[in-house]
Amino acid sequence: MSLPNMPSSKLSEHGSRAFESVSICHESDVCLLVLQVQHAAQHLGFNVVMATQLSTVASELAMNIVKYAGRGDVSWGQCEGAGRSGFELWAIDQGPGMADVALALSEHYSSRGTLGLGLPGTRRLVDEFSIDSQPGKGTRICIRKWLRR
Repeated sequence: MSLPNMPSSKLSEHGSRAFESVSICHESDVCLLVLQVQHAAQHLGFNVVMATQLSTVASELAMNIVKYAGRGDVSWGQCEGAGRSGFELWAIDQGPGMADVALALSEHYSSRGTLGLGLPGTRRLVDEFSIDSQPGKGTRICIRKWLRR
């Protein structure tokens, strides 16, 4: 699956929508991100459960940035398509990348001795999940979750 165009700045216009962004370097940045994503998702009309799922996804992807890349950015905003509205989030880093994305997405695989449930669990919580990762060039992940009306 090809990745959609991503926002390029801290607050950028992406089509007709504005994206917000947080630079991720420390766990404290992840805490800020979780609160902002929860608020943004509820503001867009997601119920508390779905907003919590989105903040969980944001937390997982941002913690991966901290653990594996050291620094990166997470951007989010409203998306639209096929007559529906939703939430789009990007996690981008210039870390070591993944040699085998399919392996990284498999249940219980971990390169660091963790449970290996993060990326597969993230993929289950969203409607669309796209990843582009290359060794030595970093990782770009885009997720979308659509509002249920």
